[in-house]
Amino acid sequence: MPVKNLTLGKTLATLLCLGILVSNLMSMSHWSEDRNVNDDACYLRQAHLFQRFGLDGLDTTLARDDDGYMLGKMRKFPDWDQSKGSMDVPCHNGVPAMNKRVLVYPPGTGAVLALFPAGYQVIPLYGLATILVFGFAVAAIWLTRSRRELAMAAIFGCMAVYMMINPAKSSYSIAPTMVICAAAAWLTARLFSAPARHPLLLTMAIGLLIGLSVNFRLPNLFLSAGYCLYFLVSFLKLRNRDSFVQGLAFGVTTLLGMVPTLVANAINAGSPFATTYDSDNAIAPSLDFEVVRSYLTDLQFPLLLIAIAWTAETWWRGRNEIAFVVSANLAVNVSFFLTHPLFTPYYTIPVAALSLWTLLFGTLMASGGAVSAALKSPAASTALR
Repeated sequence: MPVKNLTLGKTLATLLCLGILVSNLMSMSHWSEDRNVNDDACYLRQAHLFQRFGLDGLDTTLARDDDGYMLGKMRKFPDWDQSKGSMDVPCHNGVPAMNKRVLVYPPGTGAVLALFPAGYQVIPLYGLATILVFGFAVAAIWLTRSRRELAMAAIFGCMAVYMMINPAKSSYSIAPTMVICAAAAWLTARLFSAPARHPLLLTMAIGLLIGLSVNFRLPNLFLSAGYCLYFLVSFLKLRNRDSFVQGLAFGVTTLLGMVPTLVANAINAGSPFATTYDSDNAIAPSLDFEVVRSYLTDLQFPLLLIAIAWTAETWWRGRNEIAFVVSANLAVNVSFFLTHPLFTPYYTIPVAALSLWTLLFGTLMASGGAVSAALKSPAASTALR
């Protein structure tokens, strides 16, 4: 495709994504923070604690609701039993060892919400996250070098921006997760592009991002599965210092990213590795065909199918590192959620987003590397003289 036509195509694709972005922002501007959804109220309570107490807001005991913030939120719920008071507050569990009732969610989503003024937190959170995702979409569009790549980047970019409303609106934790997935995917593609510059720094950055994502949703920890398996297999195969250091660096930085959640667990549950969730959420995995059916009829299913098919094509094209990481991530995450007793319209969205962004950037960077190598070849050098 002629360069002039390709540039025009990139401009049009960027404008299309921009149109969806503007539409999203206009829709978000009418959102209410009082949707009478349990998760919403609980994430906002964590934000309220940070705004009130600073870092000490990691202590989420209900005894600190002496200003009536959480109960005030619950009174807006039409079916809330006011006679039970704080005993009927959702998303909080009793921890006998600590003799207190605490918020179950990790602190990351509340911390991000706390960056914005009380009463006007959700709209700017989603607006900023959507703009950042739009930025990654535009970056992908302008990396393309052919009509096929442009079509691929434009379609996925528009879809990624749209998904910041549906299904990302279902949980406040998904908005920041989507940004981290796009950033981690870009770094992953950079890591496995040939030749990768500063692979250790890239590995550490990816680990830190995956660790940070756990502070938004605990199941995001499974997003590290593909990377852990890759670095383990790489070390077992190579048995050298570099492969060991790279795997160790990924593990250490992932753990560092999780520090806020580990500290919150220590404060609220008595140990960094103790959970604030109750036994109902810590049950053994089992296959529930109703859960499987729900996934098969949801938007998540075609996204996962596309990711699986694209991964197979990536294997076929010889980009084995990216294909290994993505396939392992998909296998572990899909297995976990299919055997989880609950279904939501966003559970597998993070792994689908991370996989698709990684495959997209990996494809585009591989294409760019091939073009660069061709230009540096002796034949190309002769032709350019």
